[in-house]
Amino acid sequence: MSDYSDDEELEELKRRKLASMQSRGAEASRDDQARREAESRKQQVLRIILSPEARQRLTNIRITRPEVAESIELQLIQLYQSGRLRNQISDEQLKTMLQGLMGKGRDITIRRI
Repeated sequence: MSDYSDDEELEELKRRKLASMQSRGAEASRDDQARREAESRKQQVLRIILSPEARQRLTNIRITRPEVAESIELQLIQLYQSGRLRNQISDEQLKTMLQGLMGKGRDITIRRI
């Protein structure tokens, strides 16, 4: 009789564990879907505000410095949403923005004594 109740208890634990895993899987799926939709909207806005050459430059930068590319994208989207961008951003304008964001880099000075 004790074995029967232990088996029922074990089955109940298995059912709860399975339900918990399924709910976590569904939640992860929803999170992935939301992330994909947000990325899609972001890319759509970038297609509107960047020239093809500027988009290509931003893609190249994303390969080497993803944090810089993300920062530029967010700044551009904020400017667009606030209505401060009137024209499409050209490659030259993007270069200027990148230089301002990245600075000159490191200055290396070698002194001989």
